[in-house]
Amino acid sequence: MKKIVYGSTTGLRNTQIKRIEELYTLKSPPQFILAPEIAEELVEISHEIRRQLGLMIDRNGKIVCVIAGEPHRIVIPVTSDYMAGPGRLKGLRCIHTHLSDEELTRDDLTDLALLRLDYITAICILPDGTPGNVYSGHVLPDETKDPYQVLPRTSIAQLDINCQAQIYDLELELTKKNALHRPETGQENAFLINATTKNPKEAYASFEELKELCKTSRINVIGTAIQRRQKIDSKFVVGKGKLSSLVIKAIQNHATMLVFDRELTPSQIRSITDFVEMKVIDRTQLILDIFAKQAKSRDGKFQVELAQMEYLLPRLITRNTAMSRLTGGIGGRGPGETKLEINRRRVRDRITRLKKEILKIRKQRTQQKSKRKRKDLPVISIVGYTNAGKSTLLNTLTQSKIIAANRLFATLDPSSRRLRFPRDTEVIITDTVGFIQNLPKELMEAFHATLEELSEADIILHVIDISNPRYIQQKNSVEKILTELDLDKIPTLYVFNKLDQVDLEQFDNRWLLNQGVTVSANQKQTLVPLVEKLESMVRIETY
Repeated sequence: MKKIVYGSTTGLRNTQIKRIEELYTLKSPPQFILAPEIAEELVEISHEIRRQLGLMIDRNGKIVCVIAGEPHRIVIPVTSDYMAGPGRLKGLRCIHTHLSDEELTRDDLTDLALLRLDYITAICILPDGTPGNVYSGHVLPDETKDPYQVLPRTSIAQLDINCQAQIYDLELELTKKNALHRPETGQENAFLINATTKNPKEAYASFEELKELCKTSRINVIGTAIQRRQKIDSKFVVGKGKLSSLVIKAIQNHATMLVFDRELTPSQIRSITDFVEMKVIDRTQLILDIFAKQAKSRDGKFQVELAQMEYLLPRLITRNTAMSRLTGGIGGRGPGETKLEINRRRVRDRITRLKKEILKIRKQRTQQKSKRKRKDLPVISIVGYTNAGKSTLLNTLTQSKIIAANRLFATLDPSSRRLRFPRDTEVIITDTVGFIQNLPKELMEAFHATLEELSEADIILHVIDISNPRYIQQKNSVEKILTELDLDKIPTLYVFNKLDQVDLEQFDNRWLLNQGVTVSANQKQTLVPLVEKLESMVRIETY
């Protein structure tokens, strides 16, 4: 086995580095936090180099990492073979030196809680270079204010504490506690994090939508946090200290993943997933994940996969576990350079093949459009925010049975039906994918073949859910996307849906309702004014 000294060895003599490397050859009895003779050797070297030294030891007493730190701290490296899961500890204990008589620091206790270490121990060094007081701590199974317990100080002569048995007892308690909060099969417990530089009201509105996205993806939200900042932290979004406290809170609440209410950059994903041993996804990943589950048609699946691959490619420079919800868990905290290159090449090849398939779909749709034009049938396209009731409206208008459910993105694949007006005018009415605030650019590009259907529309029906407190914001989000697609010049009719769920007497924007038609999409009798208005608009467009 190659003897790697983690941390910095700059400024150390070769003889000192060699002596540090030789620590790998030592083994501590499992019942000891650390064997006294190894503790003495660790202290002697640390005193000589005037830096903290650290060891990561597994439950069998084998030293798996040797860390050369700085005078006041060590940095624990990523240990991909040892991962803490729900109800489980990491399987490693960290023992390091303090150059003076100093208790466990805030960094020590944060590492203990974040990494779910079996134990963390600091051996203090006396001025004459001999071992002094020893301070230890371990995590607590109870949801208390502090997620750890600091033990009374001791000495290197008292490190035989039946360590292994204590760890297993502690883990058993953690497992019991976790079982009480274990999510249903196929679900995750998530802690949501939002950092905003804008109005907090907008952040809360976005959070409510993120909760709905989580619900659609069968993610159980167990906690949330919003932080207002002057500037978003380029590495940790909310800042390293704040992230530490939030992750500890998430762990105490038995979360299995963090969900950020924004799109994380590749560098942010790398920094955060290197810092916490928990699954981390962002808003874009969550939406892509939902689209992947909901897509049913061949072209819909191709378009979603293309969006996933284009999102994934720049992030393959980071740890693979950050991509686990999209890739099914490639595994490990970081692939080797060779495997990384192979993965990137495979993704590029897959993107190329998907684009060719989607190009074929575009050609097929062009042929279908030409057939429609020969029949000279007007086209009405239904657009709107996700879960506004578009599919329900199409079903009621045309007596169809398209999937309609009270969840986000229940319908992804476009559906077209014929609709005959009372005066024998016939039109094609089309339901499209629902929009959402900050729709990921990868999806906008991948669904271009679907969204370009809208450009052939003679009339756009913009369905708005007036029972939703954020209906104005949703309306503006849809109109922004229509403008980006250069579709804002097509005649548009507002359809204010879910009339049965609001009290019009208490409704604030009565003037807005006068600009469109109010309906309950699931009640056919309320659609009569809409059908009459559509028929008159079609006649105007036709003539």
